[in-house]
Amino acid sequence: MNPTQLVLVALIAFAAAFIQSVVGFGSALLGMPLLVAVVGIQIASPLVAMLGVVLEMVLILRYREHLHVGIVGKLVAAAALGIPLGIYAVKNVDQRIVLGILAVVLVSYGVYGLSKFSLPTLEGNGWTYGLGFIAGILGGAYNTAGPPVIIYGHARRWPATEFKGNLQGFFLPVSIFVVIGHFLARTVTPVVWQCVAISVLPMFLGILLGGLAERRIDAERFRKLVLVLLIVLGASLVL
Repeated sequence: MNPTQLVLVALIAFAAAFIQSVVGFGSALLGMPLLVAVVGIQIASPLVAMLGVVLEMVLILRYREHLHVGIVGKLVAAAALGIPLGIYAVKNVDQRIVLGILAVVLVSYGVYGLSKFSLPTLEGNGWTYGLGFIAGILGGAYNTAGPPVIIYGHARRWPATEFKGNLQGFFLPVSIFVVIGHFLARTVTPVVWQCVAISVLPMFLGILLGGLAERRIDAERFRKLVLVLLIVLGASLVL
């Protein structure tokens, strides 16, 4: 790793933590495509998962009172089954295919988030387990478990505070499972540890400033800006 790459990794860690601290999601959605461009997906995938554990341990303390353990537990259980498939894909599938799917996920979610499409209310455990499983596959491969669960939360009409609490409650155990999977798959290399070490301080700074900015920034306008950025980043992966 050259010094320029390390500086970029640190800046991305700061930006990703800042965004998740403000809107409750987005650290992996933003961090993955940017880190892939800097260090490649083999390093970016375990790196984002490891940073995610630290980030979400902090944020879940902020939103723990709004966490609905019953629903989140079902989503996490389903995701745990999908995570190994995602990790396998990163390690064994052609990187161009992996990046292409990541691009589709980012662009599709960005377009969905910006649209005024109203989802039907999802009832029953089938949707819970199905979307949780898909989230696990995406989490294992790209650390982007968020979109299926975010869509699920919108469809279940979660209030804003419960939405943030449930997301952090979901992201934390999923990130832990993904990290364990990467250790078992032996994808956590010395270079990954080097990137983690350089990212921790900027990430905590991002959490701190994001918490302060949350009270001052128009959350809805900021969310739309993040979604536009996701579309641009997703498109850049295949151009």
